[in-house]
Amino acid sequence: MALKGTLDGETRRAALLDLAEEKGGLHLSEAVELWDVHPMTIRRDFELLESVGRVRRVRGGIVPVQADAFGTRQGRNLRAKERIAAKIAPLLPPDGAIGLDSSSTAYVLADSLSADSRFTVVTNGLSAFEALARKPDVRGYLTGGEREEQNLSLVGALTVSAFSAFHFDLAVMSALGVHGESGTSESTLAQTAVKDAMARASAEVVLAVDASKLQSRARVRALALDRVDVLVTELDPADPRLDPYRAIVPRIL
Repeated sequence: MALKGTLDGETRRAALLDLAEEKGGLHLSEAVELWDVHPMTIRRDFELLESVGRVRRVRGGIVPVQADAFGTRQGRNLRAKERIAAKIAPLLPPDGAIGLDSSSTAYVLADSLSADSRFTVVTNGLSAFEALARKPDVRGYLTGGEREEQNLSLVGALTVSAFSAFHFDLAVMSALGVHGESGTSESTLAQTAVKDAMARASAEVVLAVDASKLQSRARVRALALDRVDVLVTELDPADPRLDPYRAIVPRIL
C-alpha cells in the first residue's frame, strides 16, 4: 500500500532520509512501493540526497551518512596523513596564500602548522578552519556556501566564488580517488566544482592522497592529472605503486 505518493519532491526526500536513518538504509524497490512513484523518481531523489552529502549510494539503494563520518575518516590512516603533511610543510611559501580543501588530510596539515606560521589560508573545511583558528599568526578565511555534512564542508556557488576571488601560491587538495588514466574523482558534482575552482585560482596544485586512494575511481570525474603539479603520498617516491602517475605529474613526493 502506497503511503506518501502525493507528497511533493522536497517533502518526499525528507521522508526518504528519515526512513533511511531509522532503518540504517533504504532499498529502491521498498521506496518505490511505499511512495507509489516511478523508480526513476526515487533514483533522482537518491542522487539529490547524495549530492548534498546526506546519503551514500550502494547497490540497490542508499545508506545514511552518519554525522561522525568525517571524524571517523580523520582517524583512518592517520599516520599516513601525518607523513603527507610533513612532506607538504616545506612546500608552503613563507607569508604565502594557500587554498585548502575540506579533506581530512587537509585538516591534518592545518592542525600540524607551527604556532608561528604566517600564512593566508582559505578553506571550505569547517574542521580545518577551526584548526587554523588556533594558529595566532595565520590569517584564515572560511568560504561561504551550503553545509555538506559528509565532509563537514561548504559547497555550492558561494564556495566556488570565494575560492575564485583569491590568487593562491599553492592549493592543497585531496580526492576520493585518483587514477592514472582518468585523474581525480569525487562523490559529488559539488565537491568537483570546488576542486576545479581551487585549481584555477592557484599557481601550483598539490594533490595529497594516501596510498589507499591510488588507482581508484569515484562517481564523478574531477581534475585531470595534467592539472596537478605535485603528488604527495606517504609512500617512498620510488614505490612502484606511483608508476602510473610519473609520466603526467611533474613531481612526486
